[in-house]
Amino acid sequence: MDDIYKRSLAGDITKEDALKLIDSNPFELFDVADRLRKEIVGDEITYVVNKAIDITDHCMIECEFCSFRDHKGYEMTVDEIIESVGNAQTIGATEICLFGGIMPHMTVDYYSNIIRSIKSKYDICLHALSPVEIYQTAKNSDMSTLDALKILKEAGMDTMTGASAEILVDSVREKICPKKISTSQWINIIKEAHSLGIPTTSTIMYGSVETWEDRIDHLMILRDIQRETKSFTELVPLTFLGLNNKLGKEFKGASGMDDLKMHAISRVIFGRDIPNIQVSWVKLGIRTSQIVLCCGANDLGGTMMEDKISIAAGASYGEYLPREEIIEIIEAIGRVPAERNTVYGRV
Repeated sequence: MDDIYKRSLAGDITKEDALKLIDSNPFELFDVADRLRKEIVGDEITYVVNKAIDITDHCMIECEFCSFRDHKGYEMTVDEIIESVGNAQTIGATEICLFGGIMPHMTVDYYSNIIRSIKSKYDICLHALSPVEIYQTAKNSDMSTLDALKILKEAGMDTMTGASAEILVDSVREKICPKKISTSQWINIIKEAHSLGIPTTSTIMYGSVETWEDRIDHLMILRDIQRETKSFTELVPLTFLGLNNKLGKEFKGASGMDDLKMHAISRVIFGRDIPNIQVSWVKLGIRTSQIVLCCGANDLGGTMMEDKISIAAGASYGEYLPREEIIEIIEAIGRVPAERNTVYGRV
């Protein structure tokens, strides 16, 4: 594995290398991923104090893996959103994750009004929307996605989520999210955001119909984008949760071993290109997350306060993790807790 370690740091890992590593001794893979983590980002485990605000559970996209659509049947008013942001301020949140279902009335003006209303009252980072929301809101407004992004940035959208990526292989997308944007459309919108100075996260949702080759192809696409734009702040692997959705009737999700491999292989493939790899404690639970943080990951995500989407799909590990508990979880595995903001500046 010493050769893999050196080639990862040099940015020379190929698709063939990655596929071989998946079939190799997993504990050797975990070891080299953890060594890379220590070399690239050190012993700090970062986290952000944030809150997720899901504007509505009404949605016209109808993804096969979604458990959230019309789960309770609601749409928040601007006043309710403002109140929710205010609640986040009481715990010292520095980030609001703003997204939700997609409907025809959600135009650029609709989102701009929400964003401006928040920014007029609170000085907080708005980590908002995703490529599929940008695509649909631009379509609803009869404008290009680039123009939509320009207006939303002017309104106060600071960063954009890298959600709606799922698996960036069109044959897979046709099975799990046929009404969603294509791989090329997702890539285009991400690059447009980056060109405007809007950083984004990157994500992968794994554990349903895709193969390991599909997962590796997805990661290679993200690496190519990062080498061009240098504007991904992190990778967030998201394990598929199958409760209350169509896809879950056929696929039960990834194994615990695959969860570990997914984070480890991401570290090896990305090397120095995307230094921050987050573990989703909401989806994996605290104990598994601690193990993943010893297999290449270096970020524990956020306090969240709410994650209605994961809870609807079967996550049973809670919706809120206070700052004090995050620090205890990190220190319990002998690492150094470090609070960050959305773009990984230290708070």
